Amino acid sequence: MKALYYFLLLVFATGIQVNAQVKTNLEPIDIFDMEYVSDPRISPDGSKIIYVRNFKDIMTDKNLSNLWMVNADGTNNRPLTTGNQNDVAPRWSHDGKKVVYRSNREDDKMKLYLMWMDTRETMALTNTPVSPGTVTWSPDDSALAFTMFVPKKKSSLIKMPAKPEGAQWNAPPIYIDDMTYRADGRGYLQPGNTQIFTLPIQGGTPRQLTFKDFDHGTPAWSSDGSHLFFSANFHEESEMEPQDSDIYRLTINTGELKKLTDRYGPDRNPVLSPDGQKIAYLGYDDALLGYQQAKLYIMDTDGSNSREIPTGLDRSIEDMAWNGNKGLFIQYTDKGETKLASVSLSGKVTPLAGNLGGLSLGRPYNAASFSASANGQFAYTYGTPESPADLGAGDSRKQTRITHLNDDLFAFKNRGAVEELWWKSSHDQRDIQGWVVTPPDFDPNKEYPLILEIHGGPFTSYGSVFSAEVQAYAAAGYVVLYSNPRGSTSYGMEFGNLIHHNYPSNDYEDLMSGVDAVIEKGFIDTDNLFVTGGSGGGVLTAWIVGKTDRFKAAVVAKPVINWTSFVLHADNPQFFYKYWFGKKPWEDPENYFKRSPLNYVGNVTTPTMLLTGEQDFRTPISESEQLYAALKIEGVETAMVRIPNSGHGIANKPSNLVAKITAILAWFEKYRNVDSENVASGTDKKGK
Repeated sequence: MKALYYFLLLVFATGIQVNAQVKTNLEPIDIFDMEYVSDPRISPDGSKIIYVRNFKDIMTDKNLSNLWMVNADGTNNRPLTTGNQNDVAPRWSHDGKKVVYRSNREDDKMKLYLMWMDTRETMALTNTPVSPGTVTWSPDDSALAFTMFVPKKKSSLIKMPAKPEGAQWNAPPIYIDDMTYRADGRGYLQPGNTQIFTLPIQGGTPRQLTFKDFDHGTPAWSSDGSHLFFSANFHEESEMEPQDSDIYRLTINTGELKKLTDRYGPDRNPVLSPDGQKIAYLGYDDALLGYQQAKLYIMDTDGSNSREIPTGLDRSIEDMAWNGNKGLFIQYTDKGETKLASVSLSGKVTPLAGNLGGLSLGRPYNAASFSASANGQFAYTYGTPESPADLGAGDSRKQTRITHLNDDLFAFKNRGAVEELWWKSSHDQRDIQGWVVTPPDFDPNKEYPLILEIHGGPFTSYGSVFSAEVQAYAAAGYVVLYSNPRGSTSYGMEFGNLIHHNYPSNDYEDLMSGVDAVIEKGFIDTDNLFVTGGSGGGVLTAWIVGKTDRFKAAVVAKPVINWTSFVLHADNPQFFYKYWFGKKPWEDPENYFKRSPLNYVGNVTTPTMLLTGEQDFRTPISESEQLYAALKIEGVETAMVRIPNSGHGIANKPSNLVAKITAILAWFEKYRNVDSENVASGTDKKGK
């Protein structure tokens, strides 16, 4: 017995040693192990939540997802679907007995599926050549409405002669006469439009209800099932006025259309009240500003009595849902934090929850989603600087974090600490917000290299949310500063439009003042300052190295270098010239060039890498190629990194995000002055 006792004691002790795993710092490849929650959908009675659990496959380099369901109190968290596939967009029936969702589970073709919640039996409802869009249930749960792309044939002006039998000619020329003929992430566009369809839940052939040569938005049902409400831009000049959408009512039996809103500006996202009497929607009067805030409106279902709900928020309303018939839930971002609140129809706002976010795994952008039940409960994506999005749930009294999807990874991986920081801009003493991320095992008595990481947009915002990219830089031994300079959203209309027709400009001083504020803390090696940013952040990075030589090296990711070539080469030229400049390039060439980083390339001495996706149609790679050639001509140390099969969203494949991070770190390490004994842990302030 004593021998068995000592044997068991030894096994127990050994087990403790095995489980006491030594923590290591995050590495770029750990991105493949990160998961996050998206699109949480709470059941109509508020008792259960279905959410999309996103994960990655290191062998196929795919972003994948399954559906999970959990009780609203956090119990019984289990998968509804399994497999290396994409299951997305779950939507409950009104009676809570069925769910529809989209999946490529069978043959990589996205189909619409129906699941009965009592038995988990599942059937495919569609087998269409293209994927249906987001689904809405009819009031009696007997049918579905959704959008779907309908291709159309387009005649060509070019009539090729018949080729001889057996001849092997090149493919015929492609004739294009549309304003918008390509889109980032989609490539060259196929002729056609998104139309509205209905489908009985028994499946079969979807019935097409709309036929106009315009795109139609996601439909919402009337309470009696006789009408659908949707947003669309049916104006003849819609190609040149892409923002000018309205809300329409479609009578299902007759196909009759009635326009319910009428102003210059976007009206979108119609949501019917529970009693079927009112429609809530988002929109604004278009003033052709770079940054414009979506406001909350309600109207009767015939379009009468339209009015803005006076929330008093100098913030854009990002999403909303009805909270009974007397108010709504709204989502908005305030000073880098996405929040959920309730608002009465008279405009009284009551905050409910913060820390919504975590949907942008790469960089720390504010992005979140939520849903609400008929009895006032809600589910949302919960995001913090410590972790990607988890699931949160609550009501007006209490909110709870339900999942901890990445605890298994972070149990043995160190993360950098994130601290909020405010400073005064040297330009006009405005308050600017940022966040400082320090390396794991940070020692304030040592000095560390600094990376300034700049967000894109420019009309977007970073926040107190997790970023795998920033954490990877911190794990490599860098202090990272990311911030919201002027022009960023979530600080009000006036702050956002400080760069209207004036970008880049004094956002440069905002950023340099932030670097100075971090240096004042005393733990930055001022001989090792680095700068990077993507898209709008790439613009500012290229601008910065043309203004100062204080940085040892820079990585300019997917930038705009020449505003004239960008406006005429990007995928939305009709938007960019009108809203960001006010004049066409040939009407104001001096201003276009004055605001182009190319104008200052003769000042650049900083070693600069360019990094862009080869299929980027938002900031085409030709922009990077221009700066690369210019820097070579000027004799500046430079390199160009091209990400194959990638558009503007480089993180569309996990390996692309890993490639971006490793390329940036390799460039910075090449120019970093490193004490070989303190590569990842900083050097003490005496250089020892």
